[in-house]
Amino acid sequence: MAEFQYLAVDELGKRQKGVIASQTKGAAIAELKKRGLMVRAIEEKPKSFLHMEIQIGKPVKTEDFVVYCRQFATLIRAGVSLVDATNILSNQVDGKVLRKTLIEVTEKLRKGTALSQAVGEFPKIFPPIFINMVRAGEEAGNLDDVLERLAIQFEKDYFTMEKVKSAMTYPIVVGIFSILSIAYLLTNVVPQFAGILTAAGTEIPALTRWVMGISNSLVEQWYLWLLGIAALLLACKLISSNPKGRYAIDYMKLRLPIFGVVFRKAAIARFTRTLGSLFNSSVPVLQSLSVVERVIGNAVIAEVIRNSRESLSAGQRLSDPLRRSWVFPPLVTQMIAIGEETGALDHMLGKIADFYESDVENTVDKLKSLIEPIMLLIVAGVVGTIIASIMLPMFKIYETIH
Repeated sequence: MAEFQYLAVDELGKRQKGVIASQTKGAAIAELKKRGLMVRAIEEKPKSFLHMEIQIGKPVKTEDFVVYCRQFATLIRAGVSLVDATNILSNQVDGKVLRKTLIEVTEKLRKGTALSQAVGEFPKIFPPIFINMVRAGEEAGNLDDVLERLAIQFEKDYFTMEKVKSAMTYPIVVGIFSILSIAYLLTNVVPQFAGILTAAGTEIPALTRWVMGISNSLVEQWYLWLLGIAALLLACKLISSNPKGRYAIDYMKLRLPIFGVVFRKAAIARFTRTLGSLFNSSVPVLQSLSVVERVIGNAVIAEVIRNSRESLSAGQRLSDPLRRSWVFPPLVTQMIAIGEETGALDHMLGKIADFYESDVENTVDKLKSLIEPIMLLIVAGVVGTIIASIMLPMFKIYETIH
């Protein structure tokens, strides 16, 4: 399906311009006439190299999708039709990919396609939770409430993940600058002093010989280091693309000494928030668990959810398989069990999500204050070792001279 830029005049004589998706130019003109527009000019959008989109990572930014959900919910609650609301948002949302997708969704809605079916044709843009909750909202006749819950769901999830990212940013940035600084010392400073020590003919301590060996390797065999780094990155990519490798990586993430607790709490918050939103929208239990399994983003927890779905099919309660997993602490499983007994599981899941989202925020703040001195000590230790390895033999030379 191609996109056409058009300039038209409406029934009141006002100029209208925009973009319409259609199979042919003639079909686009016919569709615009149905909308009461008189076409003045129309042409296919160019697709030259300068107009090509290069996609890196997610096709739609999470923050753009959050804004879209919030605005969509507001328009529907205000009484705007699905077609008009989608058309309005297609002209003002950020992100070219989302904008183009909404243009196509608008065309499908005009032809009478249900919203859930229309967005379901774009699984890379609209996540499973969005498609399933919209379908449930259409069946129950409360689409505005469902869209409001989706907006809250994505906002909460986005802010929680941003908190986790912020905890990782500082050590990563400091680590990169530290590696660059150490590499500079080893490739520029150490070789100069190594020449002086060699010319002096003095005995070189073991620590200095070790540092000089690394320095020589970096200077003379730098290509081997680059190949090693490239091989390591390629190996990580291959491992992460394999199901068993992905499971091992996700397991290690949850077991990390400092950051593991943050990843675990964030995953629990996402699990309970997503499952609670689906239950609250009357999505069937097994279908809800299937959706959560796909969006949870951690293979270890996805396996626990899959086991839970199988246990529910066998007549057990949701809390039973969760209780057998080390991922979910007793507080979570007990609150879920209480929710099952009282018939207020969706409400209880929301309470758990609120608690863990707040806990993630507090934990990240504590980690930030803890990580800074630890990183400084590590960097100071490495740099101090390099400097000491240089200065120790220099002191010996000075003592010999005097």
